[in-house]
Amino acid sequence: MSTYDLYAKDPGAPLWQVPATGAARFSWEYDEGRERLLALYQKGKDKQWDGQKRIAWDLEVDPYDPLGTPDEAMSIYGTPHWAKMNDRDKGELRKHFASWQFSQFLHGEQGAMVCAARIVESVPDLDAKLYSATQTMDEARHAEIYGRFLHEKIGMLYPVNDNLQSLLGDTLRDSRWDMPYLGMQVLIEGLALAAFGMIRDTTDKPLPKQILAYVMQDEARHVAFGRMALRDYYKQLSDAELREREEFVIEGCYLMRDRLRGVEVLENFGIPKAEAEEYSERSEYLALFRRLLFSRIVPCVKDIGLWGERLQQAYVDMGVFEMGDSNLDLLMAQDEELAEKLDADRFAAEEQARVAEVEQAIRAGEEAGEVAGEEA
Repeated sequence: MSTYDLYAKDPGAPLWQVPATGAARFSWEYDEGRERLLALYQKGKDKQWDGQKRIAWDLEVDPYDPLGTPDEAMSIYGTPHWAKMNDRDKGELRKHFASWQFSQFLHGEQGAMVCAARIVESVPDLDAKLYSATQTMDEARHAEIYGRFLHEKIGMLYPVNDNLQSLLGDTLRDSRWDMPYLGMQVLIEGLALAAFGMIRDTTDKPLPKQILAYVMQDEARHVAFGRMALRDYYKQLSDAELREREEFVIEGCYLMRDRLRGVEVLENFGIPKAEAEEYSERSEYLALFRRLLFSRIVPCVKDIGLWGERLQQAYVDMGVFEMGDSNLDLLMAQDEELAEKLDADRFAAEEQARVAEVEQAIRAGEEAGEVAGEEA
């Protein structure tokens, strides 16, 4: 079935064309590179995996409760609209919200793939080009996986959110080679990582937990790459150049925060846009969710050297300033460890099942032999 047949709202034209600017840069230095970045490149090669094989796609998913979402997470919970809904209506709403959320993940991963390819093209250093090539493959895998989950397990997609599309466009239209790093690696990837992590850690559904854990294992490397490259480069910039990038971060953070309303979903259920926005703002659950989504962005922005007064004030206004002191290295290490543990637990369970199956076959054989002996 065509993806267009699964969209809950008209996504518009089948192609979105962003005019590309900036130079493609070639490096003729093939012998040397930054040791840390080359080590990350090696890790990127070693950690490649196949989404068709690593993920247990045979696991069933209830499309009307794909994530085990609690009632309180629904922005209209406790409103007259919620009171009028029966169980079927609430299941349909959960389906739409999960579709909307994972659709934004999917569109963001396609954007990350394009941005990673842009970095390969535009970054001046060969070591960064090499790593970006592995990230391009990672992002292609992520887009493949999210697309398959939406097609096969939920059966519905939503168009790209306006604010996400706006930030992607701003990132790709900028001619400066560091902007795909800043817009994608720091802002979009950072916010996605936090969203992935919150769902991974709260869902009791095994298939989405697998998908999110394995994607996050890759994303931990991507954020490390952005931090390395930008930290080195931003040390060389003037105060004016740093302020320009801080303004980009401020605008991007407000866009990402406003991206998370899910207003499009409520409009599909007949709720006017202004009323839907009000419910989103009043939801205590979503307010906490939006705040926690900056747990990866704020410490990363501070780490790469963008921490001017205006940027700090913006984070104070958002209520996320104190997150600048979070241990980002620890968070990333935990993301990698959780994926490895999930693999180990799965393989151990599969091995136990195989052993039990063999033991059952042996017992069946012994019993058949005893019966044959008695008959003889």
